[in-house]
Amino acid sequence: MDIVIANESHFKYAQIICDTIADSAKVRGTGIAKRTPEYIMKRLQNGNAVIALDGDTFAGFCYIEVWGNKDFVANSGLIVHPDYRNQGLAKKIKKAIFELSRKKFPDAKIFGITTGLAVMKMNYELGYRPVTFSELTDDPDFWKGCQTCKNFDILTRTEQKMCLCTGMLYDANEKKSEKDTESKKLNGKAFQRLKNIKETLFLKKKQKP
Repeated sequence: MDIVIANESHFKYAQIICDTIADSAKVRGTGIAKRTPEYIMKRLQNGNAVIALDGDTFAGFCYIEVWGNKDFVANSGLIVHPDYRNQGLAKKIKKAIFELSRKKFPDAKIFGITTGLAVMKMNYELGYRPVTFSELTDDPDFWKGCQTCKNFDILTRTEQKMCLCTGMLYDANEKKSEKDTESKKLNGKAFQRLKNIKETLFLKKKQKP
């Protein structure tokens, strides 16, 4: 299995990347921003993506989005093909795109929004922390990308303050003491509680006459 920085030679995988992302969202029943092959190809062309290949067979993918005049970057579209899941590949891809982000944009804050518990855990292990949406980029183009998500009405109703997604942020400029690092031990149960609380909150609001 090779995980490499993507380029124009990988254009042929753009459609399967989009299809795999869309199919995964359907299976999980979660919201996800849709992407077109043209959108993916642009990330491949500028070297802002990593792709996992088993020989010539597509196995996984993730890309970088740049926001707010390079003050923020997001690692988006993390996906593993069904044939290669449950092998630890997503974690390897996530680490690779994180390292690429830090190398290409050393002064930027790295952030993400996700409903996936597994992605939250991976982010946490890399040093991300849960944050409110107000600490993320205010670039309107980023939030426009949420319009194709089935939960966009929630984001609209809360005036872009909250959604079923959890915001997470990595800031390399933050000075962390050993105590801070120790307190950031992975706690999957805490993430699950957070997710359950948010889902219950919005379900109640939706059911109100």
